[in-house]
Amino acid sequence: MSARTPDPDGTAPETEAGARGGAEGGRRAWLAGAALVAAVAAAIALAAARGGSDAAALPAPAPAGEAPAVPAPGAAGLSSPGVDAPASNALAATRGLAPADTAFAALIRRLSGEGAYFDTDNLISNETSYLHVAARLRALRGPRLAYVGVGPDQNFSYVAALRPEAAFILDIRRDNLLHHLLLKALMEASPTRADYLAALFGRPRPPARLRGESEPLAALLDWVEATPSEPVSGGTAGTRDGGLPADLRARIEGFGIDLSEEDLATIGRFHGEFVANGPGLRFRSHGRAPRWYYPTYRELLLERDEEGRQASYLAREEDYRFVRALQEADGIVPVVGDFAGPHALRAIGEEVGRRGLRVGAFYTSNVEFYLDRQQGFERYAASVATLPAAPGGVIVRSYFHRGRRHAETRPGYASTQLLQPIAAFVRAWRSGGIPSYRALVHGSSGDGP
Repeated sequence: MSARTPDPDGTAPETEAGARGGAEGGRRAWLAGAALVAAVAAAIALAAARGGSDAAALPAPAPAGEAPAVPAPGAAGLSSPGVDAPASNALAATRGLAPADTAFAALIRRLSGEGAYFDTDNLISNETSYLHVAARLRALRGPRLAYVGVGPDQNFSYVAALRPEAAFILDIRRDNLLHHLLLKALMEASPTRADYLAALFGRPRPPARLRGESEPLAALLDWVEATPSEPVSGGTAGTRDGGLPADLRARIEGFGIDLSEEDLATIGRFHGEFVANGPGLRFRSHGRAPRWYYPTYRELLLERDEEGRQASYLAREEDYRFVRALQEADGIVPVVGDFAGPHALRAIGEEVGRRGLRVGAFYTSNVEFYLDRQQGFERYAASVATLPAAPGGVIVRSYFHRGRRHAETRPGYASTQLLQPIAAFVRAWRSGGIPSYRALVHGSSGDGP
């Protein structure tokens, strides 16, 4: 992308992404392919009984034309040659490990780089179109896939759709890491969707009738909105003063990330925003007026895919269980860094390849818009070219039209989700076929594999 042209309107669309990405740390192998909470629990119990974890080599890639083997639910997790399999968060405490000894923290350090400021809180998305591609992601499911994304919990819906064995969430804001630690802690403590929503919004445990398989998501959100938040011990969740309940703080600290008191206060403030606003929480920018199209969290969760199906990770219990199991296995890894930086995205690609996986989906939001304006696109594209992409692996991007609607924009939506094969993007970049961000976006759908 050498000779580049500016956007016609010269304005930045509202976004939830900004330029994102990662640098240095330690090592980590993970418990892969957990599809059920019971499977993860069984693996942890087995490791505890042995007083440690067995290191197992990753299977060799299958010959061309053959599907690689996938561990069955309940099978022992895989680890990479020469790296000890990780102690789970629970096992770390029982073994007397210091926080810095957790493999989850070491992996985050190894992949992460310098963070930077971006002028949104990004507690939720502003992309009302984000689920329009969910059905197409479900169609890409297969063995040995990894997912790479950016931003807050809309990634979980893409993970639920794709069913990868590992997910990496790369964002230039350290606050995104802190936010994901909060969501991970709440999810690991919550066996059902109803329990998770109650914990996220600071409500008491929901009645048994709401914790079943078939309760509609709208009914769960109705209950949250009708139920007052409850006082907590050791913190002041429900306000915005940065309080954290004592048990939640302990769980977050147990992940082993080096957190300052300021970090913990930030996490408490994030939780307080969910508690205080409930499902009516909206995306927010700093120093910019709110846009008419900013959705509430409730609206985002109840969005549908192109088949008319509710596709949030909280719409069905089985999807929530998959995401939760991956969280318990430390399989959703938040990384700090810049998409156009020299380390993070490439390090994630190396980690994916080291595990014998391939990237099935790379969600970029509209980060590329900012990279283009900041002259970082060439560095970013060069890093994308190093990713081990799965056959059919796609880039998922969000386009905010503001002056030029996309052919795929749906009536009533300010954003449009677009898919492009990763291989097609790399070919176009290498051939000089991406002269501008506008050209990239308006040519991103319908490209051949």
